[in-house]
Amino acid sequence: MNADNSLDRRNLLRWLGAGAAMGALAACGSGTAEAHSYPVSFSDTEWRKRLGPAAFHILREKGTERPFTSPLLNEHRKGTFICAADGNRLFASETKYDSGTGWPSFWKPFPGAVATSTDFDIGYPRTEVHCTRCGGHLGHVFRDGPKPTGLRYCMNGLALAFVPG
Repeated sequence: MNADNSLDRRNLLRWLGAGAAMGALAACGSGTAEAHSYPVSFSDTEWRKRLGPAAFHILREKGTERPFTSPLLNEHRKGTFICAADGNRLFASETKYDSGTGWPSFWKPFPGAVATSTDFDIGYPRTEVHCTRCGGHLGHVFRDGPKPTGLRYCMNGLALAFVPG
């Protein structure tokens, strides 16, 4: 191996590394709920008061609760699952199913209730689900759900509330 080949290889690796870093930097923060304005909006201080620490962490800081800890996981009554932050109707109980993942899962939201964006928070792209009224982080959607949609809306129970009926 001569000095020219080594230099070329080094430059190639530098360019590849710079290209990967630029792509990752461009993706970070793109498509996040925080980039938009929403009909329901409060300061972080007000959200903290309204939600409490655990729900604030999930809904406003894109946290995740531990699996199998949500009481809503075993909620099987007829009713509506709403956003815990603003009361927006998100999912009908008829669309809930046991995915075995430890989080409340649904195969379809109400029309216009949720929006999605791509997040790279764990190093690879996932489809984040957030409330269209407040932008709160609800969970993620995956393409391994049941028919008819084939989607699994894997939601944090603390991001939801249940209204029977």
